[in-house]
Amino acid sequence: MPHTVEIVGLVIFVIALTHTFLTKFFEHLAHTHPKHAGLFHLLGEVEVVFGFWAMIMMLAMAFLIGEKPMLSYLESRNFTEPMFVFAIMVVAGSRPILAGARGIINFLAGRISSRPSLPRYFMVMSILPLSGSLITEPAAMTLAAMMLRDTVFRQERSEILKYATIGVLFVNVSIGGVMTNFAAPPVLMVAEKWEWSSYFMFSTFGWRAALAVLVNALCVTALFARELSSENATPEKHPNPTPPSVFVVHVAFLAMIVAFSHHPIVFISILLFFLGYCTAYARHQDRLILREGLMVSFFLAGLVVLGGMQQWWLQPLLTGLDADMVYFGATGLTAITDNAALTYLGSLVENLTPEFKQALVAGAVTGGGLTIIANAPNPAGSAILRSKFNDGSISVPGLLIAATPPTLMAIIAFRLI
Repeated sequence: MPHTVEIVGLVIFVIALTHTFLTKFFEHLAHTHPKHAGLFHLLGEVEVVFGFWAMIMMLAMAFLIGEKPMLSYLESRNFTEPMFVFAIMVVAGSRPILAGARGIINFLAGRISSRPSLPRYFMVMSILPLSGSLITEPAAMTLAAMMLRDTVFRQERSEILKYATIGVLFVNVSIGGVMTNFAAPPVLMVAEKWEWSSYFMFSTFGWRAALAVLVNALCVTALFARELSSENATPEKHPNPTPPSVFVVHVAFLAMIVAFSHHPIVFISILLFFLGYCTAYARHQDRLILREGLMVSFFLAGLVVLGGMQQWWLQPLLTGLDADMVYFGATGLTAITDNAALTYLGSLVENLTPEFKQALVAGAVTGGGLTIIANAPNPAGSAILRSKFNDGSISVPGLLIAATPPTLMAIIAFRLI
């Protein structure tokens, strides 16, 4: 029988999940009730939701079982992922990194067509998500979202295009990081224990994911070709171009943070050094996305706290499925729980068959674009792009609908090919 505190944890988790569906409603209230706009804006920040309810959970635990057990539980949680996402967002979102990625994409797009808007959009929606297998998914999401913000979303666009774009982007980033064993959060949780190499990842998942990413990007580009072709201006060039040496230094910082992604004491130290470097050479920098990174980290930390209380029902549910059912079960469960948490729970179970393991991970990444909470990089993309949507927020049902077609393509790639 579950303990009382576990039941309370489930109730609060459901409330938090429901809250994510209401963020657009709170943003609307902020516009219609200016007297309390600050409160409604706070409640409408999707990145605040799980951190806020995690604090409520801690207060409930302190009341039910005492302060010391509550602190013991909190200290038993692993917050490496939220800290890493914060660090990688800040570095990947810096002007030199963004300028370098934009320059490469624009160069390739210009070689393909004299009107580069369509090939540029296609490459942002395909090459950058696939690059997540090298630079990690959070970094790929940050770069892609910022490039979309500065190009496609810089002009007035239909809401249909915006939702289609973010739906495909979230799905492609989720599946695009499985070509290696170190870049996707749900893969990181199991790769070492299950002894999965990057060769195994590419031969089992990677080429299928790459196929789905390319098809998804091609379909959304073709579907909105007319609207995308109306882009008649290239992104504004900065009056103070970034020297190649500064770009190389930023790439080195990014590479070091990725290399030490499992060691927060190291990558946080590297981040602090990076902040000092940016201060010393401020003329080559724009505003660092510290606020956005902290908000995303707060969101993920809250998910870690609340997700840890769900093991009592999630793990038996997963292990009760056979290898044929676990894929679709994981795809559906990922939409309401972080996919890394899902694969972590699977890694705790002994004597799983290879088919079960592969189905669990494939399902976890397949469903990673359906909601903002489904995959760790999604809150980063949401934080960067949501101001471009009506009422400054992304509708949960809208994202779910938009992400369903590319998710179906991922299902075809992973299960039928």
